[in-house]
Amino acid sequence: MTEPAITPELVAQHGMKPDEYQRLLEIIGREPTYTELGIFSAMWNEHCSYKSSKKWLRTLPTTGPQVICGPGENAGVVDIGDGQAVIFKMESHNHPSYIEPHQGAATGVGGILRDVFTMGARPIAAMNSLSFGVPSHPKTAYLVKGVVEGVGGYGNAFGVPTVGGEVRFHKSYNGNCLVNAFAAGLADADKIFYSVASGVGMPVVYLGAKTGRDGVGGATMASAEFDDTIEEKRPTVQVGDPFTEKRLLEACLELMASGAVISIQDMGAAGLTCSAVEMGDKGGLGIKLNLDAVPQREQNMTAYEMMLSESQERMLMVLKPEMEDEARAIFVKWDLDFAIVGETIPEDRFLILLGNEVKADLPLSKLSSSAPEYDRPWVETPAAAPLGAVPAIDPIDGLRALIGSASYAHKAWVYEQYDCQVGADTIRTPGLGAGVVRVHGTDKALAFTSDVTPRYVKANPFEGGKQAVAEAYRNLISVGARPLATTDNLNFGNPEKPEIMGQLVGAVKGIGAAVAALDMPIVSGNVSLYNETDGTGILPTPTIGAVGLCKIDELISGLAKAGDVAVLIGATAGHLGQSALLAEAFGIEAGDAPAVDLAAEAAAGALVLANRGNIGAITDLSDGGLALAAFEMADAGNVGLTLDSADIGQLFGEDQARYLVAASEAQAAALIAAGVAAGVPVARVGSFGGADVRLGASVAKLADLSVLYRGAFAAAVA
Repeated sequence: MTEPAITPELVAQHGMKPDEYQRLLEIIGREPTYTELGIFSAMWNEHCSYKSSKKWLRTLPTTGPQVICGPGENAGVVDIGDGQAVIFKMESHNHPSYIEPHQGAATGVGGILRDVFTMGARPIAAMNSLSFGVPSHPKTAYLVKGVVEGVGGYGNAFGVPTVGGEVRFHKSYNGNCLVNAFAAGLADADKIFYSVASGVGMPVVYLGAKTGRDGVGGATMASAEFDDTIEEKRPTVQVGDPFTEKRLLEACLELMASGAVISIQDMGAAGLTCSAVEMGDKGGLGIKLNLDAVPQREQNMTAYEMMLSESQERMLMVLKPEMEDEARAIFVKWDLDFAIVGETIPEDRFLILLGNEVKADLPLSKLSSSAPEYDRPWVETPAAAPLGAVPAIDPIDGLRALIGSASYAHKAWVYEQYDCQVGADTIRTPGLGAGVVRVHGTDKALAFTSDVTPRYVKANPFEGGKQAVAEAYRNLISVGARPLATTDNLNFGNPEKPEIMGQLVGAVKGIGAAVAALDMPIVSGNVSLYNETDGTGILPTPTIGAVGLCKIDELISGLAKAGDVAVLIGATAGHLGQSALLAEAFGIEAGDAPAVDLAAEAAAGALVLANRGNIGAITDLSDGGLALAAFEMADAGNVGLTLDSADIGQLFGEDQARYLVAASEAQAAALIAAGVAAGVPVARVGSFGGADVRLGASVAKLADLSVLYRGAFAAAVA
């Protein structure tokens, strides 16, 4: 097959700017082959190289006594005591999910699971953070159904419980939905596997499923904006098979236990190219690949197609040569391909052969660690104008506007399509804040949450970045867990626009300040840029996934019951800027994001953990403020509610560092006294009981509100 001539148009189609192509020419001293152009394009695109964000990602706090391995590996590794570690990461599959929602979301789940088990961990929990356009948009219902089916279909069949997540709707996602997938696994702290190749002449082994043409160019597609050619990009979406992945998991864990593995890397973005280059580069070695040995499921595949295919359920490994037979037997037993496709070499070369022809011969180190790195121009997001007069609204009507909206309605329609109990270790299922999973065979549990409020980040990237971390912190505290560490999934528009780059910079600074103050270092993550369609970007959405640890007998998991006092921890000023009430009741997105006092967050969190014996039920306050949090507690406990204040700011304001507790009279008195001693505001704000919801003088039947709350999501996307 004749390779196409390298033209400026072909270079541009590969997402390379003229100056980047010039840099390529200087590195290799000649015109590249078509395969070499594809390899450089894959390794230097935004998705693989982080070329626009690296400068700012380096500023994030990533270390702490609990951190075993921070960013740079397939996933982060955190010590949970007793010689055990939790391994976790969050990654986006945004562009593929908009083009082909079922497979895009499914392969997002598959990819993040491989990131975890490639490090030697057995996955124990998954979450997802989903952002869609407005429900009335003609594509939204199709995307929601496809994505939820894809997430559930893959995770359920693979056998990992989906224990948490979030779903939001906003017009900025009409042309570019977000699918952020999180996975966590368990491993022995002294049995973690890394991707650093070592030793010369060691066999490079291909494991798993066969290579096809699906996903060719996927990483490059994920580093570009959408336009009216979007349908032509469908072939760049991969196709997943969860049953193959389950076999791959078991085979890899068995092989790891045998002692045969030197290094291992999953084949994700840019497939064989990225996995081989990263392993070689980290080990300071070259890699020679013979593509004739690659297991293929299609006829006459070219070197370009094989190197850039993103076919799923595949791994690349450097193996101890004396254990080849034992390793092969394991993969044959699990009915998976096992092929020696190359070897490590001492020279700094990435040598690709097909049919005895050299298809690529490149300096390997220049592909990864020498990728372009930009200090993009950025402008600070201007301070938001003060919020004007808030329209008058009856408090119950305000609550109805929230619980009747797709973003704040009950999400059972989504999570009931996920298996949240597979593995039999799930203690707390979705729908009530953070998910909790038992560490099997121990008295420990891990809590998981993901959070961000994109409206805040757009109005004030620094405070919005802080708030995403603070809300994740509160969600973990609310189940009684001590926050351990975080992963970030930074979803933004086009970084070549200074105002978009300014959002990224501000949010990263806010995230950095919060994870430092709350001792939740960032240990892994992903950046997804160019989330734009026809020049219109998404709301900046830096999702924070967080993990916490507690003893099972220290979990806080009760429900509000009749006779309980409603106790508010934290100070309320009535901040309505960028609030859910204004957005849902009036279509207003104005004012500043709420300020996040990190010292107040830490103090309120410490008060909760120190007084868990005085807490019957608890939730943190975020979108919708006191009124929405109290209603959700009332609905979950099937018990009426009275809040004493009729003031809209007191009821719906979104001031931070706050929790709502349901407690007995004696517990409430003890909590208030503890608050006084700790210098944290704690006050009675109402009570639980009866069959009504009373907000000041405004009254409605709990049963009527619950029908609205529990039916609104399905009604919006049906």
